[in-house]
Amino acid sequence: MSAVATAGLSPSRHALANGAVLITEHTKTHPAVTIYTTLEAGSRFDPDESLGLANFVARVIDRGTESRSPDEIAEALDGWGVSLTTGVTRHLLSLSCTCLSEDVESVLSLVADMIRQPSFPAGQVEKRRSAIVTAIRQDQDNPAAVAVEGLMALLYPNGHPYGRAARGTLASVERISRDDLVRFHRQRAVPAGLCLVVVGDVEPSRIRDLADRAFGDWPGEDAMAAPPPPVSRASERNEVRHLVPGKPQADLAYGFTTITRGDPRYYALSLMNNVLGQYALGGRLGDNIRERQGMAYYVFSSFDANVAQGPLVVRAGVNPANVDRTLAAIDEEIGKMGREGVSAVELADSCRYLVGSMPRVLETNAGIASFLHTAEYFGLGLDFDRRLPALFEQVTLDEVNAVAAEFLVPGAASVSVAGP
Repeated sequence: MSAVATAGLSPSRHALANGAVLITEHTKTHPAVTIYTTLEAGSRFDPDESLGLANFVARVIDRGTESRSPDEIAEALDGWGVSLTTGVTRHLLSLSCTCLSEDVESVLSLVADMIRQPSFPAGQVEKRRSAIVTAIRQDQDNPAAVAVEGLMALLYPNGHPYGRAARGTLASVERISRDDLVRFHRQRAVPAGLCLVVVGDVEPSRIRDLADRAFGDWPGEDAMAAPPPPVSRASERNEVRHLVPGKPQADLAYGFTTITRGDPRYYALSLMNNVLGQYALGGRLGDNIRERQGMAYYVFSSFDANVAQGPLVVRAGVNPANVDRTLAAIDEEIGKMGREGVSAVELADSCRYLVGSMPRVLETNAGIASFLHTAEYFGLGLDFDRRLPALFEQVTLDEVNAVAAEFLVPGAASVSVAGP
């Protein structure tokens, strides 16, 4: 266990004059630095006619800048031994990497260049388009991906950004032009939407100077958008089945819309979900469906509160002959927990598990950077790691059972099944 995880974090926050935010954490366990940068440029900002645009931008943003060719970037990263990762969520576009402390100035300068002045070379655009099309085709042939995408469309209908395909469709990706990428970057890549988290063996004062140098003169207007529309929970059951021919396995995605991250019931729902399908070998679901009945190759639940009401999802992979039996078993466990709640022993075990897992999350610079970014994005405070254990420990059995009764209603579940 790292010293940081044991003693707690001591992050610093610095807001640049143009609205960009820097979070730093000084660690001394090894001479490396993680740089984690995000922009408010996720898939929720895709125009309806250009689904997949944010994902496309993320796939090309590191492929050339106004002052560096793709080959020069690749050579520089190889020379530093750095692997740069880009990604997109519903809300954010991210760039992240880990480098040696001695290279942090050069690497941060390159990351800033990618964020501020990507050139979107035409050749790279077409290469990445081909890769995205291949990924979409692979998803279409993957029962797990089809099931999850189908569930999200049920939970978030009528064009809600959480229910749309983040990678887009084959037709929408083929329509996206280089001009579309440039326009999206110009509109969404602005300093007021930038969060830079730097964790590692470098003094915060030095990182502050480097960040001011890299981003301080970056002009741009605030491009903050209204939050996603709220989502009403379903009052009746919705179920769809998708044919994916030739597969030996069927995949199930079963879920409900729940709450936003800022809802005070977040901690009670997290504990409830842990008992349901996350703890040990998959909680109650895993014990029943996989261990005792032997029906599932895997089964678990996840809870993802977000800016808008996030989903609670049960996932399972089964023999196609066991689909209906597995759904009945999920209904049984969901209904039982909704009616009877969890036990005091289950709550205590779940709390110990979630609190005890924190040191593992904070063992690496990358884990710390992700944790601090989440705390900043959702306004949880710089001392969130110190307060989090008590936030779980203060949750009562009545509070957990109240959210179970409210949200775990099989008759209001949305179900998506994909397989042969």
